Amino acid sequence: MQTIKTQVKAFVIDNFLMGRRADGLGDDTSFLERSILDSTGFLELIAFLEERFGIQVADEEMIPANLDSLNAIESYVHRKLPEGALLAKSRT
Repeated sequence: MQTIKTQVKAFVIDNFLMGRRADGLGDDTSFLERSILDSTGFLELIAFLEERFGIQVADEEMIPANLDSLNAIESYVHRKLPEGALLAKSRT
């Protein structure tokens, strides 16, 4: 079973690092500070999160505290999902 972090990390590597080494992409690495994502990239990331995990990201939730690292995203998605939804979603 893939975790939220592994799924998001794979998405970021495939869509934004494009051949660059992902060695430095740790769980707390800031996407903004490392220039991994720009504003368009964050919109693509949000679309991925909404589609993959079946959540809605409200405008006021589009902040670095929720979306600027793998750890932040994992915590945010867990807060947005109803209890038990992640297990069911990961089986599909």
